[in-house]
Amino acid sequence: MSSSKQSLPDLYEAGIVELQAGLDTGLFTSVDLVTAYLARIEEVNLHGAGLRAVLEVSPAALEIAAKLDEERRTSGKRTMLHGIPVLLKDNIATLPSEGLSTTAGSHALFGSIVPDDAGVVKRLRNAGAVILGKANMSEFANFRGSNLSGWSGRGGQCKSAYHPKGSPSGSSSGSGVAASVGLATVTLGTETDGSIASPSSNNNIVGIKPTVGLTSRAGVLPIAAAQDTVGPMTRSVEDAAMVLSIIAGEDANDRRTLSQPRPVPDYSKALDINALRGKRIGVPRTSMPSGNTDALPQSMCSAFNESLLIMETLGATIVDPANLPSAEEIKNSDRLVLYVDFKIEVNEYLSALKEVPTGVRTLADLIQFNVDHPELELPEGYSDQSKLIQCQATNGRDEAYGKALARNLELGATRGIDAVLKEYNLDALVLPAKGTHTPAAIAGYPTVTVPLGFFPEDEPIKYDKPNVAYPTPGMPFGLTFFGTAFDDYALIGMAYAFEQKTKVRTSRRAIVEAIPKTQLKTK
Repeated sequence: MSSSKQSLPDLYEAGIVELQAGLDTGLFTSVDLVTAYLARIEEVNLHGAGLRAVLEVSPAALEIAAKLDEERRTSGKRTMLHGIPVLLKDNIATLPSEGLSTTAGSHALFGSIVPDDAGVVKRLRNAGAVILGKANMSEFANFRGSNLSGWSGRGGQCKSAYHPKGSPSGSSSGSGVAASVGLATVTLGTETDGSIASPSSNNNIVGIKPTVGLTSRAGVLPIAAAQDTVGPMTRSVEDAAMVLSIIAGEDANDRRTLSQPRPVPDYSKALDINALRGKRIGVPRTSMPSGNTDALPQSMCSAFNESLLIMETLGATIVDPANLPSAEEIKNSDRLVLYVDFKIEVNEYLSALKEVPTGVRTLADLIQFNVDHPELELPEGYSDQSKLIQCQATNGRDEAYGKALARNLELGATRGIDAVLKEYNLDALVLPAKGTHTPAAIAGYPTVTVPLGFFPEDEPIKYDKPNVAYPTPGMPFGLTFFGTAFDDYALIGMAYAFEQKTKVRTSRRAIVEAIPKTQLKTK
């Protein structure tokens, strides 16, 4: 028995392949796994370091895990996600039968009943995954106002596990923090403009923001169909690739997915340590933040420059600079498309709910609910809802909207990523994963973010507000690979090659009080 105990996976780092090996050999069960993750959440979510990464856990998770254990014994596992616990960002809909809400972090939607599981949730369930709970997030995906990333009325202020005041970034904040210290095997996030890439960077994990239309947005609280996408946030490129293979694919409830290439690749086959060999990688320097207030820290820039040398040792040719022709225009582009789409699409989402105890059925209702419940939704330091008000003032998809949408595609794709890829005959672009995600966002193009480094101990702390800061000493930052539409497979390969060479993720752990002590036990 002692040798078995020694071989139990460490849940801080354990991935899908290692956990499946233990499940297959009977070393532990999915019930054991769920039990351990629930205890880990209990240790550090509201207690201990108070990470506030998880909004709620499923009261049905253990029962479902037991059924999946029995199925494994009698007929084998369905997929590599069979019996694997997954945390969902709280804007991804789940039917109430398992006791979970879908609220985007807002009290306004507490107790609301969705008409169906989100498309990606159906795929996870069919694959045999266990929905463990919902992750905290920046309320309404950072589209409420200028509030701190990671805060929601229901969940409070989520914070990084790498510094007591560290910003988790957003809006998939809880997904990033939960993945970083092993509160679940897998988490899902969503992105409109940086909401997977940025929290993956801040939390030392891997995030895939798929091409828009590769994963279904059906049942996901929206911002804008032109840019929204759902993707995995995990501790390794391998895990993220496996999850993407499960959640990608057509969904009749999201027409954008019907135009994707068929069939969905097995993204785990992209995992090649030689994937950078012979590749031409561009560096769009003018797309990096450079203003007095948002310039990237020198320590991050130095690590990025070193990463280019590492890629060269892996056989890549670095083209530096390889600037987007539209770079400066993108920095000054407006957000009209997001404001118009949000009003239309959130109204559609709210009106389709089967039940809303608060009576919030429109964006106007939501704004008023916040005004009427300031103690819940407008506490000191988190009272801004100016974005919601701006969205409410829009007049639909008129001529100005059409021009703005076309301009975004021109700036991001035609005169942006596609133009530079063609001009320099590039396979991909790379940039530090801070403030550099907008070109891919407005183009609807994929990104893969991997750990790049950590701020040094003498890094000056930069406070957003008195209680949250970034950067801080010891906090992580990431590297993002960019490509054109449906280049997800190739980007995953390149990111994997870099990850395996550098192994940044495992070079530094979170602060001691943020790391749960509970581990798997054998009977």
